[in-house]
Amino acid sequence: MVLNEPMVFTGAGYFLGVHAPGKVGLSSFLAAAHHAAMCQAEGGRILRSLHSDYRIGTTFSYSDIDPLRENHEKDRRAAVKVDALLNRLFLEPLLGMGYPTKDLKILQKIERFMLEGDEQKLAFEMDFIGLQNYTREKVCYAPLMPFIQAKIVKANKRKVEHTLMNWEVYPPSIYKALKRLNTYSSIKEILVTENGAAFADQVVDNEVNDMERLQYLQDHIAQVLQAQKEGVNVKGYFVWTLMDNFEWAEGFHPRFGLIHVDFATQKRIIKSSGKWYKQLLANQLP
Repeated sequence: MVLNEPMVFTGAGYFLGVHAPGKVGLSSFLAAAHHAAMCQAEGGRILRSLHSDYRIGTTFSYSDIDPLRENHEKDRRAAVKVDALLNRLFLEPLLGMGYPTKDLKILQKIERFMLEGDEQKLAFEMDFIGLQNYTREKVCYAPLMPFIQAKIVKANKRKVEHTLMNWEVYPPSIYKALKRLNTYSSIKEILVTENGAAFADQVVDNEVNDMERLQYLQDHIAQVLQAQKEGVNVKGYFVWTLMDNFEWAEGFHPRFGLIHVDFATQKRIIKSSGKWYKQLLANQLP
C-alpha cells in the first residue's frame, strides 16, 4: 500500500493543525494535498518498475455522507461538498478523473501548486483500492464556515449511538461505501483495510467482555458480505486493530483492539471480540 488515508494526514496535519506537523490554513492544505496525490501515483509507478509482480494499492478513509435534513436543498448541497472533500479528493485524480472541482470550487485553488504535466501524473492503475470505514457523517449547511459553507454534525449532538471517538455506529455506511466505490469502473478490486470501533473496555476477573465491539464487528461484516453478494468486487476485510495501540493525537485512551493491552505492564488479554473473530476466521478457512 502506497499511502494510508491521505485526506486524514493532510487535513489534520496541514489544515486543522491537530496532527503533525501542526500547520493550519488553506494554502498549506492544498499544497500538501496535491503533493500527496502526486506521491500516491508516483509511488505506484516506482513500485511497479521495481517489482512487476507486486500487488499495489493505496487506502482511503471513506464514509457515507448524508444531509442532516434530507428535504433541505442547502443541506444536500453541503453534503455534496463534504463528500467531494473527504471521499473524492484523492481517489478521483488517481483514477484519471482530476480533482472534483465542479462540486467543490475552492479546490480550483490547487492549480497554483500544479506544474505542467501534473494532471496526467496524478493517475495510476492500482491493483486494489483500500477502504477504511468506521461511520457515516451527517452534514448541514453552515454559511459562516469558511471555504465550504458546510459542517459535520457530531454524533453526540444528534443523540445517536456512538463510539468513544464520537463516531456514529451505523453499519450500512460500509455497505454504501462499497457500493459506491464499485461504481468506478476503473477500480479493479476493493479491500476493506480498516474497520472497527473504540469503546470503554473494562478488565473484570482477567477478562474483557466487549460486547459492543463484538456486535459492531458482526453487523459491519454482515454489510460487507451483503455487498459482496450483490456483486461488489470486495476481496478482503481487516479489523482495526489487533491490539490496543497509540491513536494519533488521542494517545492511548481510545482502545480499538481485539486484544487488551495494559500499557504499564504490557500484559495482553484477548477480548470477547477477539475470541469471536478467531472463531469466525477458523470457520471461514478451508
